[in-house]
Amino acid sequence: MFATRDFRPGRIDIRLIAELQAEGGGMIIRRRKVKAIADLVVLALCGIAVLTMGTPTGLASSSSMASLPEPGTYNIDPVHSFAYFGAWHHIVGLVRGRFNKVTGTISATKDPADCAVDISIDTASIDTQFARRDEDLRGPDFFDVKNFPAMTYRGRGIRKTADGAWVMDGSLTIRGVTKEVPLTFRFKGMFPDMPAAQPARASFHATAAVKRGDFGMTRDNLMELGPNPTGPDVEIEIDVEANASTPAK
Repeated sequence: MFATRDFRPGRIDIRLIAELQAEGGGMIIRRRKVKAIADLVVLALCGIAVLTMGTPTGLASSSSMASLPEPGTYNIDPVHSFAYFGAWHHIVGLVRGRFNKVTGTISATKDPADCAVDISIDTASIDTQFARRDEDLRGPDFFDVKNFPAMTYRGRGIRKTADGAWVMDGSLTIRGVTKEVPLTFRFKGMFPDMPAAQPARASFHATAAVKRGDFGMTRDNLMELGPNPTGPDVEIEIDVEANASTPAK
């Protein structure tokens, strides 16, 4: 019976169901077959709906999102930007914290070699959820905020990685010491719902890694510097929202 029927996804054959229900023995088995056919129809309809609906209006698919924002200068919004870090603590521990005041600009251009970043972080705004530790970190053995109230990151030119991210070989300055630190970032997209009177807003996510000893923070014993004495012992993660300003030249 099933081999001769013209069964198409999305159409229920009423005659087939009636015949199955009208036959004598094996009624339970036949009802199960009817349910199985109905389930297949539902799955087919769901598949058709997914294929025809596509991406909801107003949301860009990941394949269509641009890898960089439109050319221009973008001012970092300190209220919606966050700089987090995780520092090794006696090899097996990890202390996490953040800096609450991040400012600066991001310059996007058509030529990746001309893209630029200029970021300043208020070192006194460090926050590790423990006041006594924060005061220690603000002191002369660590960030020395009285003499160095800001750490900066500046760079020009980016290159694309195999997985679609971007890398900038910029210069990080802490306590008057400057080191080249690669910054890996992705452009997450433009806000789709900004009011007409407001500037366009871009979003970025970035990561980096540094060795605190390179910047003179060596007061504690060598164990404090992490399990790899020659490698980074601080991981940095940054989320930034930035408002469009003037077009880049």
